[in-house]
Amino acid sequence: MNTKYIDLISQTYDFPQDEFTLKNNTLNFHDIDLMKLVEEYGAPLKFTYLPKISENINRAKGWFSEAIQKNNYKGTYNYCYCTKSSHFKHVLNEALNNDIHIETSSAFDINIVENLKAEGKINDKTYVICNGFKRDQYIDNISRLINNGHKNCIPIIDNYEEIGLLSEGIDKKFKVGIRIASEEEPKFEFYTSRLGIGYKNIVPFYEKQIKENKKVELKMLHFFINTGIRDNAYYWNELVKCLTVYTKLKKICPTLDSLNIGGGFPIKNSLAFDYDYQYMIDEIVNQINLTCAEADVPVPHIFTEFGSFTVGESGGAIYEILYQKQQNDREKWNMINSSFITTLPDTWAISKRFIMLAINRWNEEYERILLGGLTCDSDDYYNSEQHMNAIYLPKFKKEKPLYIGFFNTGAYQETIGGFGGLQHCLIPSPKHILIDKDEDGNISTKLFSEQQTSKQLLNILGYEH
Repeated sequence: MNTKYIDLISQTYDFPQDEFTLKNNTLNFHDIDLMKLVEEYGAPLKFTYLPKISENINRAKGWFSEAIQKNNYKGTYNYCYCTKSSHFKHVLNEALNNDIHIETSSAFDINIVENLKAEGKINDKTYVICNGFKRDQYIDNISRLINNGHKNCIPIIDNYEEIGLLSEGIDKKFKVGIRIASEEEPKFEFYTSRLGIGYKNIVPFYEKQIKENKKVELKMLHFFINTGIRDNAYYWNELVKCLTVYTKLKKICPTLDSLNIGGGFPIKNSLAFDYDYQYMIDEIVNQINLTCAEADVPVPHIFTEFGSFTVGESGGAIYEILYQKQQNDREKWNMINSSFITTLPDTWAISKRFIMLAINRWNEEYERILLGGLTCDSDDYYNSEQHMNAIYLPKFKKEKPLYIGFFNTGAYQETIGGFGGLQHCLIPSPKHILIDKDEDGNISTKLFSEQQTSKQLLNILGYEH
């Protein structure tokens, strides 16, 4: 009878996979022995595997290159990284090794851009696409960047006042984009995105505020769907509506030459994950080609702003199972030595599911369990996998420590969780390490941050100065 954990995984999924392999009864992630990480650094532990960032950037570039060639597309492709997914310097440094551009969303992003410029990581030719609702500080920072010579900084207009505010702060001619306020999916709580300007108002807005404004040049139309790039009728319908606006605008605005289709590529959230990236890109490029040919306008240069896709699959978290609580005749709670609310906030905030696997003891019997965090909060739990309505792990044995890993957690979790700040129930942020690999395949690790101390938390709370 197949009752071992390895039997369950092998029968349920196609296993091993490119990034997940088994060696000596323990899990390896991109050839990294995770138990060795635990032995060296302890748990709870967060890690970032930097080479995965470059790998995903170059995968996307390759897919677009193939689609452009296949469709005889006359425009270029520009990969932008959406910094809000992870602002950390080690992430930006790795991403910028791959000849990419940047998308920002708030005022302090511009300070990061200026820091990267000072260090020679980017230059005035790097596109800095400035999204978000812009008020004083953001406007001031964008103005400073453009006034200091960054000609490829493109503020994306989000509301009717921003052209005037930017014109007051910028002392030279500058380029802008306009964000389309897309219609949301029928199941959403509202009909239209709060971001951008409505489809029907784009052309009148251009004619009223930009066409005769000698200081402003419209370069880009920006389009983003909140639910991401998916092969469904809703996405293709919204894309066609966007392209219709683009062609109308292009006929009266010769300087418009770029279409930004935003982000939204999904990342692997299960061992059963299946998404045909190449097909989707081929279809997007084909749709743009066809619509522009029908309208007899040149095709635009394509921009994307991939955030989660860039950095998500580089991250992971490892926890130890501290104890098992049998709460009734059916439910067993395995308690981790950290908190889901503080370290993986998306698991409770939006019920997001990550890949979860045991790190060790794969050759032992498994059981169905629930996972609980350390906070005294009923929402601090994890109870199912993406393609299963339950969690199975090797049986808890107090004398045999069990470690579990959550993978592809690299986007948003640190910033939403408030890295370096207060944590719910004062559960400390775990240790964080960076993992790299050289050209010869040698793996190196580096401590990025220690686990938070009580002194740090008390300082924030005003108890120590």
